[in-house]
Amino acid sequence: MKLNFNGKRVLVRVDFNVPLDNNYAVTDDTRLRAAIPTIEHILAEGGAVILMSHLGRPGKEKNKDGSIDRERFTLKHVVAELGSLLDREIKFVGDTIGTAVQEAVAALTGGDILLLENTRFYPEEKKGDQDFAQQLADLADLYVNDAFGSAHRAHASTTTVATCFPPESKSFGFLMEKEVSNAQRVLHNPDKPLVAIVGGAKVSDKIMLLEKLLESVDALIIGGAMAYTFIKATGGDVGNSLVEEDKLDLAKNLIGQANAAGVELFLPEDSIAADDFRADAKCQEISSSEIPEGWMGLDIGPKAVARFSEVIAGGKTILWNGPMGVFEMEAFANGTKGVAMAVAQATRAGAFSLVGGGDSVAAINMLDLGDSISHVSTGGGAMLEFLEGKELPGIAAIED
Repeated sequence: MKLNFNGKRVLVRVDFNVPLDNNYAVTDDTRLRAAIPTIEHILAEGGAVILMSHLGRPGKEKNKDGSIDRERFTLKHVVAELGSLLDREIKFVGDTIGTAVQEAVAALTGGDILLLENTRFYPEEKKGDQDFAQQLADLADLYVNDAFGSAHRAHASTTTVATCFPPESKSFGFLMEKEVSNAQRVLHNPDKPLVAIVGGAKVSDKIMLLEKLLESVDALIIGGAMAYTFIKATGGDVGNSLVEEDKLDLAKNLIGQANAAGVELFLPEDSIAADDFRADAKCQEISSSEIPEGWMGLDIGPKAVARFSEVIAGGKTILWNGPMGVFEMEAFANGTKGVAMAVAQATRAGAFSLVGGGDSVAAINMLDLGDSISHVSTGGGAMLEFLEGKELPGIAAIED
């Protein structure tokens, strides 16, 4: 950030879309902590910080009478946690625009922090409304976007508002800079060999990512339910495993592209198969290409974990996106945990690692391996689209 913040009111788009328990307490403060360096830098330079963020999907998850559940989605729930992390008072105003907000902003002095209400309480937010964005912009002298997790959304507070500021009055925050530079390192300047691990349920969700990766990776590991589409496409028996029948030809084509590009493609040799999609289902270790009818692969097996770990250990740059199994069920979490530990071990040995995607990040956090990963992304969908080569509107609005 090269802006002069002294004596300025700074509108900062953060990503405080954090999980809350039934008592509205923050259960994972990762995104709050990620925003702290930017906030503290602005304050240290004498600026006043005006924070804005969304929380959840209040427009979709409404009360029975059709009204927005303000108590469930209000950002006042993060005030105490954020104040504790910063060791400062966090002022809160129960609106996003309007007279009350203008008065709260007018009272700010250098070193103050004001958190605005959930931007998604206004339908204009998701529409990217120009007038709504201008009212936000009028609150401040400068704009900083530090919400990488929302950078793929052309919303008013992430994209349109940036067009209301001249180039010399807007900037990325430290988190956004870090996310972009690390993703660009993997895409454009990786140390070789580059190993990518891609998991998740469906090939269709990762088509563009897989095609993009085949242009640059040396080894591609495929796990999760999507692996069974590839295994069936090569003639394997996968029983009742999740398969996208209409993507079998695509899977064959991707395998062909990998072979033509000299990319080593690894599918799980064995699986943990279950007789039902339940945490307490009957399980067996079995060859991934010999799963009988009535059984479904819900995790990669120990042989696959060992082989994948060997491949990961040989990488100098490692990208991981997506779980290896039904990670939310303990019986089928070992594959994802094994990959997490392998990525951490390779990083300790000198590799650069980037982990993105909800379950991948959850595994890293569950095993307390965050300090053993080069970069854990805060943006699941945004990171996926960035790695696919798409232009993210929240980034383009600053760079333009």
